[in-house]
Order: sequence, then structure tokens, then C-alpha cells
Amino acid sequence: MMVAILICGAMVFTSCSNDDKDSNINNLSEKIIGKWIISDIDGRPALTNDKTVLTFPSATMAYVSESKADYAGPAVKWSPAREYEALIDGNKVTLTDHPTKINTIINEYVVTSITADEMACAYKHTVIRNDQVIKVTEMQLRFTKVTSDYSESVLGLWECTELTGIETFNDANARLEFFADGTYKYWRKNDVGEWEAVTTREFQDYFVDGTLLATRWKNQGEDELREWWEIASIANGQMVWNALRQNTDGSTAQQGMKWQRVLFN
Repeated sequence: MMVAILICGAMVFTSCSNDDKDSNINNLSEKIIGKWIISDIDGRPALTNDKTVLTFPSATMAYVSESKADYAGPAVKWSPAREYEALIDGNKVTLTDHPTKINTIINEYVVTSITADEMACAYKHTVIRNDQVIKVTEMQLRFTKVTSDYSESVLGLWECTELTGIETFNDANARLEFFADGTYKYWRKNDVGEWEAVTTREFQDYFVDGTLLATRWKNQGEDELREWWEIASIANGQMVWNALRQNTDGSTAQQGMKWQRVLFN
């Protein structure tokens, strides 16, 4: 009986030790500081339009940038650097936002591993309205640390020089002019080869957070449209975009664009 007790005690102690090792990330409040972008969702590479950027300037505050395609309804889901309250407890990060008096959004990240470059976690998104839970979404996420921020270097007028992969809303016959107030202007070359600013749009908005570029626009009398890119580089007057898209059959395809800075319009 004494042997059995000792064996059981050892098993309990070992189990607790393993649980503690798995559930605790040392110095998470320090390691999480910085900017992170989603790279994988449930073990698959994330589509560019499904990416979110998290920025932790401190362990008690976070900024979330996201733009989703299903923008219909009361939540426009267009959030450039929206501020959230952050709470870190062990390996669990909880972000809380109160977008309206009756709505609360809680994003929970149970971190399973974190290095200087990557972070893996179990994610739970909860929406509460009038103290009632109306939506819960859970998934496994992997984030990549972002070391570049192109929010300022993207400003100015750019002309497309190359388009590879599938064609979406943007094409090779385009100029884009980005302004510091979060708006942009879309230019096209007419039949006689002159560049003209498109004047049929009610609005043209964008934001850049780290490497993520999100755009949205609305033509008069039509539905709002959106497109997302990742800025691979901006250097020496050249800008490179990449994106992972999904085809109608469910397969994925890479898309790329190259741009040349226009110094004189």
C-alpha cells in the first residue's frame, strides 16, 4: 500500500509539474511587447484579407487593426489601431473593448509558445450584448513579429509597373495617391494616355499598420468594396505588394504588384 501511495503521489506531482510548464510562459508581459500579424489560422496560411495586427506598447494596452469583408450590419469591422484594455495573467492575454454602451468585445489569447519572431495561441472571440453572449468564435492562431512599419513611407503618388497572379480590383493601369489623413486617390490612364483621377467614388479610405495595407471605397450607387495587401518592401522609390487570395474552388493563389514612386504628377 505504501508503494502504491508513493507511485500515485509521484504521478500527481509529475502531472502538476507538466501542466505548470505548459500553461506558463515566462515573462510574457515583456515578450509580447511590439507588433504582431496573423500568419496562420488553424494550421493554414492566413488569407491576406483575414489578417489582424496586434500592437502592444505595454502589458496593459493593445491596439488592434483589422478590416473584414463582411462589413454589412451595425459593425463596420474597419478598425485601424483601435485601443483595447489588456490584461495578462500567466499565459493568457485578454483584450477588452466597449464599442457601444450595450456591446462588449472580449478577445482571449492563451499563448502556447512565444519567441522573438513568432507567437502561437488558442484564440477565443466573444461578443456580449446587454450582458448576453451572442457570439463565440474559437481558433488556433500563429502570429509573426512585425519589424517594419510602412505607414509613413507609403505616403505619396505611386504608379503600378507590374501585376502578377490573379487580377482583383487593382490592375496594372493604375496610380494610387496616399494621404496622411487616411484617404487615397485612384488614378487611371485614359484612351489618349493621360492620367485622370477617378471622380465617381463617394469615399476612398485606407490604413497601414506595420506591413498590412487595407483599402475600402464606394462607387456612387454601388456597394462598398475592399482589398487587402501586405507591403513586402519600400525602398529606393520602389514598392512591392504581396497577397494570398482564395479562388472560387477553395484553392489559394499568390498575387503581387510593384509600384514606382511618381515625383512629379
